[in-house]
Amino acid sequence: MIRAAITSIAGFVPENILSNHDLEKMIDTTDEWITSRTGIRERHIENDPDKATSDMAVEAVKLLCKKRGISPEEIDLLICGTVTGDLIFPSTSNLICAKIGAKNAWGFDLGAACSGFLYGLSTGSQFIETGKYKKVVVVGADMMSRIVDYTDRTTCVIFGDGAGAVLLEPTEENLGVMDFVLHADGKGATHLHMKAGGSLRPPSHDTIDKKMHYVYQEGQAVFKHAVYNMAEVSARIMEKNHIKAEDVKWLVAHQANKRIIDATSSRMGIGPEKVMMNIERYGNTTSGTIPLLLWDYEKQLRKGDNLILSAFGGGFTWGAIYVKWAYDGSKTGK
Repeated sequence: MIRAAITSIAGFVPENILSNHDLEKMIDTTDEWITSRTGIRERHIENDPDKATSDMAVEAVKLLCKKRGISPEEIDLLICGTVTGDLIFPSTSNLICAKIGAKNAWGFDLGAACSGFLYGLSTGSQFIETGKYKKVVVVGADMMSRIVDYTDRTTCVIFGDGAGAVLLEPTEENLGVMDFVLHADGKGATHLHMKAGGSLRPPSHDTIDKKMHYVYQEGQAVFKHAVYNMAEVSARIMEKNHIKAEDVKWLVAHQANKRIIDATSSRMGIGPEKVMMNIERYGNTTSGTIPLLLWDYEKQLRKGDNLILSAFGGGFTWGAIYVKWAYDGSKTGK
């Protein structure tokens, strides 16, 4: 049986850092308030107006290819999970391919908010498992600073900019993407969405004046659904694959809020020593959080490690993927 193995991982975040102390000077908030409620201390923000989501993704994919020792021309397919694409069209995936010289690849974007990378990883793995392609790149990238209102303290403290990418290749070993459980419920759109910019409410002076092109979130409702659904789907994929808590090496959870991550690990029955965490440095980079986690923790990953990837996002979308790691991360450069 052919499976899709992650054979390389890379990430990128902009140099500019926006700390909680910086935000104290901009809005009515404090470092203690933000940290105690979210776990976030700082986030990376792209302050070059000529840079976009594709530019972050390009840096991640270039590093990915360098680490694996391949040319971009060898990539068959590139899937980009994002809700902050450079343009309405063409797809950000198309722009990434053009910028890196992936002349033989085609691609598309997946808009599943914070679950975008999971949706992309599960989709990309199918192209490998069927034998159709040999090299599939899955990118999770979002420049959330471009759609955040920095006068709204309920949302601007949460988000940051960043991108991560993985390379999927076929293996006949019992490794790689083993299983996934994905969900969606469009009724949740009421609680987390952008009010304008699409075909329902095209951009106009009125939508701009009313600040309708920023993230809108009903925090308590989103928190409630995220805590329950992320925890349940993570436990579900363990049960489905007969995985016990002691069998899990790492929980790789979407970095939206430390309290949601803690609830998920508790439901799974695993301790904090098995939970990947970098929310304090990056904040919520939406589709970028999970690949950035894998990139940060790569040196600690060993062949055969059982990983549970879990996310919850606007839409609502949520899911979990069971991955058996395919290589010794300690032998790779960053």
